[in-house]
Amino acid sequence: MRSVRSLTRPFLKGDAAALAALYTEDAVYVTNTGPIRGRQAIEKYYADRFQEVRYFSHDTKYDPTSPHPIGTDGNAVWENGEWSGTILLQGEDCGPHQLRGYFGSVKVREGDTWKIRMLTLTEHPRPAPPAEPK
Repeated sequence: MRSVRSLTRPFLKGDAAALAALYTEDAVYVTNTGPIRGRQAIEKYYADRFQEVRYFSHDTKYDPTSPHPIGTDGNAVWENGEWSGTILLQGEDCGPHQLRGYFGSVKVREGDTWKIRMLTLTEHPRPAPPAEPK
């Protein structure tokens, strides 16, 4: 299977096309705002996201028992684990934001390459900004 670095490098470069290439044509990416269907829509999502944020770090930590086979032909697996990242919001001057959460994914083999057919992410709530003094 592809290494985690195949996902990290495009995040750090802000390369929506490279990220979308990791998905199948019929992939579904389930975000906290709803599902995004198809590789083209996923690429647009990432392109729009990279207009809003710049990633300084992106890390994926797979559950020690992952991956788990689906079926018996060896062409599909599901995985789960944790992700984290550090971003800077474009046009904002308040420093980096730490993000983290959990993920679950289904990957399928297309030739010699593993592609993401479905990815679901959760994000831990961000801390509330400090209250303004009265």
